[in-house]
Amino acid sequence: MPPKKKKKYVAPDAGIKFRHTWKIVMSDKCEACTQQCARGITYMEKMRKPGAIGTGVPCHLTRGKGAK
Repeated sequence: MPPKKKKKYVAPDAGIKFRHTWKIVMSDKCEACTQQCARGITYMEKMRKPGAIGTGVPCHLTRGKGAK
């Protein structure tokens, strides 16, 4: 039998690696933001509809460094 090949380790992207440390913001913070992102804009549009219930979106401007 041929030897098994080892999987190569692929380092995660920095944007994904620290995603769990991003703060959740509501639509009012997204509207006041000077650097509006695509995720925030779609969330604001969703929340403008009557009866919409939202839990917020992670903001890339509030990211921090996670523990190693």
